[in-house]
Amino acid sequence: MTLYPKLILDTLATVLYPGTKKNLVESEMVVDNEVIVNGMKVEFTLLFPRETDPFMKSTIKSAEAAIHYNISPDVEVVVKTEFKSAPRPEVGKLLPDVKNVIAVSSGKGGVGKSTVSANLSIALAKLGYKVGLLDTDIFGPSMPKMFHVEDERPFAVQKDGRDLIEPVEKYGVKLLSIGFFVNRDTATLWRGGMACSALKQLIADADWGELDYFILDTPPGTSDIHLTLLQTLAITGAIIVSTPQQVALADARKGIDMYQNEKVNVPILGLVENMAWFTPAELPENKYYIFGKDGCKNLAKEMNVPLLAQIPLVQSICENGDAGEPAATQIETAVGQSFLALAQSVVTVVNRRNKEQAATKIVSIKK
Repeated sequence: MTLYPKLILDTLATVLYPGTKKNLVESEMVVDNEVIVNGMKVEFTLLFPRETDPFMKSTIKSAEAAIHYNISPDVEVVVKTEFKSAPRPEVGKLLPDVKNVIAVSSGKGGVGKSTVSANLSIALAKLGYKVGLLDTDIFGPSMPKMFHVEDERPFAVQKDGRDLIEPVEKYGVKLLSIGFFVNRDTATLWRGGMACSALKQLIADADWGELDYFILDTPPGTSDIHLTLLQTLAITGAIIVSTPQQVALADARKGIDMYQNEKVNVPILGLVENMAWFTPAELPENKYYIFGKDGCKNLAKEMNVPLLAQIPLVQSICENGDAGEPAATQIETAVGQSFLALAQSVVTVVNRRNKEQAATKIVSIKK
C-alpha cells in the first residue's frame, strides 16, 4: 500500500475539531498543510489555540483513529503539536513587574472594605504611583460600579505571544473585575473551582504591566478565593478593614489570624477603622461614635500592628461611591484628605516592611 500526503489530508478533513465545529483542515490546524510520509509512517503537526486546550487530547486521538480506520491500522501516526498562544508563566513567575501586592481584607461583610480598596488605589495613583486594582470578589463584584465603568468590556491584546486581557483604566488605576464579564443583573452561580479558575485568569492572563502597588479587594471572610490568592501570588502584606463595634472586631481577628497562620505568614501592614464616627454635613466639627469609639485603635494596639487610618462615616463617601466618583478623586475635601493620608501611611509601612522583612513566599498547602 502506498501512502501519500493528500490521502492523509483528505482523511484529516473528516475529523471534527469541537472548538470550531469544523474539520481540522477547514480550521487551518494542520500546520502548513504539510504531511511527511515515510513508508507506512506519517507525521504532521496540529496547531491548537493554547497549551491548555481542553479538546487537544481527544482531537489527536480522533485524528489517529481516522487514519487507522480509513487507511490502515498498520500506519504509524506521529502527531506533533504547536500553540497559537504562548503558555501561561508558572506560579512564582507571574507579574514580574509588580513591586508590591497588597490584600485588603475584612473578617465580615459590610464594613466598607471595597470602599477603602477603591479610595486607597486612587489616592496612591494621585501620589504618583503606578497602581492596579483587582476585584477578587467573584460572587459580589462592586468595582465596576464604584468606578462608573459598568459598561466597559475589556479587550484582548497580543503580548509576548500570548492573548492578554487589557485592564480598564480610570482615575490612574488599572482595574479588572469579573463584573466586566458577567451579566450584572444575574447572580453568579459558580462552584468554588470555577470561581478560582476565573480569578487566576484575571491575575495571570491580564496585561498588568509595571505596577508599584497591586491592590487586591478580597471578599469578606476566609474562603477558597483567599487560598487561591495566597497560592498564586506572593502577597507583600495585608490591610484589615473593620468598623469599631465588637462584632466586627471579632471577625477582624479571624482575618488577622488567617494571614498570620504559620502556613501563610503574610505580614499585617495595619488596620483601617472605617465608619469610625459619624459627622453630619451641617455640623462638620461634630463626631458621633454610633458604632463605638476606638475599637480598631485598641485592637491594633493589642495585636501590635499599626492603625493606618480612621475613616469617618460621611454621607458623601457613600454617594460618591454610588456615583462612580470615589471620595479620593476629590483630595481638596476633608474626606479626600483622609484617604490621601491612608495612602501615605501604606507607602510608609510597605517601605518599612520591605526593608526589615524577607519577601513573602507563595503558600503551598498540601491536603
